[in-house]
Parts: sequence; structure tokens; C-alpha cells
Amino acid sequence: MIEQGSYLAAFVVGLLGGGHCAGMCGGIIGALTFGLPETIRNRLSSTLPYQLGYNLGRITSYVVAGGIMGGLGLLLAQMVPIYMAQRILLAIAGIFMILLGLYLGGWWMGLSRIERLGSALWTHIEPFARKLLPVNTPGQAWMLGLAWGWIPCGLVYSMLVWTVSAGGVVKGAGLMLAFGLGTLPNLFAMGVVAGGLARWLKDIRVRRAVGMMVILFGVVTLVRAF
Repeated sequence: MIEQGSYLAAFVVGLLGGGHCAGMCGGIIGALTFGLPETIRNRLSSTLPYQLGYNLGRITSYVVAGGIMGGLGLLLAQMVPIYMAQRILLAIAGIFMILLGLYLGGWWMGLSRIERLGSALWTHIEPFARKLLPVNTPGQAWMLGLAWGWIPCGLVYSMLVWTVSAGGVVKGAGLMLAFGLGTLPNLFAMGVVAGGLARWLKDIRVRRAVGMMVILFGVVTLVRAF
């Protein structure tokens, strides 16, 4: 059910969701960096492995969750005739692409309400994450990133609903991998070039243009469904 355009759309959603990422997770990555020993955080070359660990751990959790949701979607699809399952899954994908496009363009922020659904899960993960502090090795940073990937986030959870329509474990994981890679520039941004990119991504005209592109992907998908 998932096509190349959907992977591109997922990447764009992650990339242009930068304002949300910076607001919600920017403080987290800042706190994690500040929590490193002073001899490490004062040198960019020393902090780089830790930054990679945090973000790779986060994206690993996204991929695992995407695989689970993609598998769940495939299981549900096997309970109904194949032609009906294809239409249902395409409709789910189209609807959530439209909603994500509206979110990116700043026209509707209702997806933030989905964060409440993950609060119960986070209460079980948060104690594990707390035990990993302070971070002393890149491997420990990766493990903390695994926990970070499950923090309640409306944008991430909306993407996970979308992966139900992926049609399988591998495709669901791939969709979340594309999304996770899209979030990297905003959360890994360091230096003048990255800062300029972040400012460009927050431009409302850019966000609305890409929001319209994602909505178009969604409309085309809905047309295919019906």
C-alpha cells in the first residue's frame, strides 16, 4: 500500500515538523548535552558521538514502533477481503496525510491531542530512562535515546497511525525511518549552516507550501482508495 511518494511525504513531515520538534525536544537534547561532563561538552568533536547516540536511539524506537503498527495493520487487513482491506488502508493513509499537511501548514493543530494517548505508556518508560543518567558513554546515550523515542508526541503518534496503512512490518518500519531521518536536521542542528536551515524550515511560507504538498499526496491517495 505504501509507495515511494509516501516515504518522501514522511520525510518531509519530519523535516517540516521542525517547529514542533524544537519546542518539545529541543529542551531535552539541550539538557542531555549540558549533563555531559564539562571536558566532553566543551568540544564539538567530543559531543558528536553522544549526539549521534541520542538521535540514533530515538530513531531506532521510531522504526520498531513503525514495524509493530505496520504488522498490526497487515493482521487487521487479513480479516477482511483483500480489495476492501486495500481501500481501508489507503483511506487511513490519505486521511492522515491530509491531517499532517494541515498541521505542517499551521491551519489545524488538533494532532497535538494525540499526545495524551501516550502518557500512560511513558509512565512505565520514564523510570528506566532516569536510571541511565548521567550519561558517560555513547552507548549509554543510545540507550537513553531509545527511551526518548517513546516520549508522548502528537506528531510521532500521528505518524504511527499512518503506518497502520503501510501493509507490513518492513514497510511500516521504513515509513518511520523516513520520518525519523527528516527530524534529524532540527534536533542535530549545530553551527551556522544548520542554524540557517532551521530558520528556513520555520518560515511560514515554506511550511504552508510543503503542507499543501503533503495534503496533495493525501488527496491522491484517497482518490485511489475510492
